Amino acid sequence: MFHVAAIQMRSEMASVRENRVKAVKYVREAAENGARLIGLPELWVSGYHLQPEMFRAIAETAQGETVQLFQRLAQELHVVLVVPFPEREVDGADENIYVSVAVIDTDGRLCGVYRKSLLWGKEQRAFAAGGKHYPVFETALGNIGVLICYDIEFPEPARLLALQGAELVISPSVWSLQAEKRWDIQLPARALDNTYYVLGVNTVADGACGKSKLVDPRGEVLNEASPGEEEILYGVVDVDEIRKAREDVPYLDEYPHELTPGGSEKMREYIQGA
Repeated sequence: MFHVAAIQMRSEMASVRENRVKAVKYVREAAENGARLIGLPELWVSGYHLQPEMFRAIAETAQGETVQLFQRLAQELHVVLVVPFPEREVDGADENIYVSVAVIDTDGRLCGVYRKSLLWGKEQRAFAAGGKHYPVFETALGNIGVLICYDIEFPEPARLLALQGAELVISPSVWSLQAEKRWDIQLPARALDNTYYVLGVNTVADGACGKSKLVDPRGEVLNEASPGEEEILYGVVDVDEIRKAREDVPYLDEYPHELTPGGSEKMREYIQGA
């Protein structure tokens, strides 16, 4: 059992230093209040509503200042941090920008980086899609999966994380007011489908619907933030509840493989080979 926190914050567009100062303040507050795993919203460091050239100017590598700052903070506070950032990758003459998330363990170690695989609308003009690879990160607190915003609207990535042993899936997002109903449906559906916890970390203002939420393995919303205010959402993840939910609702044990030739292996090949 461990305590989690979702930092529901508003970002100042293109104000990297100001956003970092605010995020660090919130992370420290969450840790002081007992959170052991703390997540930030999608593209919090840059803001979401920027032109492609602005994302390109702000983007960093996974060894850049933003990730290193939070590695030091994770080690100092002894917490797991889930830190989105616009990531730059240079391969020879080619340069790609991704919507990425760094997962940092309690000792400051970078467990890995996940790149958003499914891009929504105008994101396709600014970012490259990450490959359809959905890793589970082993941390001191448990097995963590990440699905960024639009990623969690599709059942297959969420199921693949379950098949790989994810206990908590975190969804850093900039989820819009227009799509608020989908936010309220998709997160509980993914939690229930796969009988694990889901922590949705949304932003507020600038057209976002807020309502960060923690959902348990039965699809019940345990706690939900306001639709329009900056705040820290707190909750508890109890791994024993996953076992109990899977005994009551054995979706994973009774997965109907005959409906998909090759079952879960075919799904793995589809997602990882796309």
